[in-house]
Amino acid sequence: MSLRSLSSVVRFAPAVLAVALVAPAHADVSKKVIAACKGKMIISTAPIDGSDEKGTIAACKQKGGIKLQGSQNGNDVQEWTFNYTAFLSKTGGSSLKLEFYDGDKYSADRTLTGIDPKDPVLEGDITIDEDEGLTKGKTYTLKLVGKVKGKEATISSAVVTMN
Repeated sequence: MSLRSLSSVVRFAPAVLAVALVAPAHADVSKKVIAACKGKMIISTAPIDGSDEKGTIAACKQKGGIKLQGSQNGNDVQEWTFNYTAFLSKTGGSSLKLEFYDGDKYSADRTLTGIDPKDPVLEGDITIDEDEGLTKGKTYTLKLVGKVKGKEATISSAVVTMN
């Protein structure tokens, strides 16, 4: 089973959309990890090591989320680049949306396309910046949202603080 169903790197400069990159993964995640992490998302600075069952399960059960260190881009705008590994509670969609919420308030999103609808694990990279609605120092709930039986549902989630 492929860990990297999709690797989407999307960069925004003020009013400029750059690139979406799709690439297959080379690591496998065990059924034990998929079952233990179902519905959760791991946010990190690099792809996870799917062969480390114990470490992967501990990472998806971590409370409080991760603090991501941002940097100024060429336009003096704070941006954050991170890796996500989502263990889907439901499969079947070829297009999903990664949404950022500050409490109940929607802040930003990223559409993910080209997803293998049979794969229970989705992994990729995102770059997002302040111009898209995020604020340095705030904590966001990331929700991976898709259509399940015709209705929009959260199929994976995590918490992240943008530093």
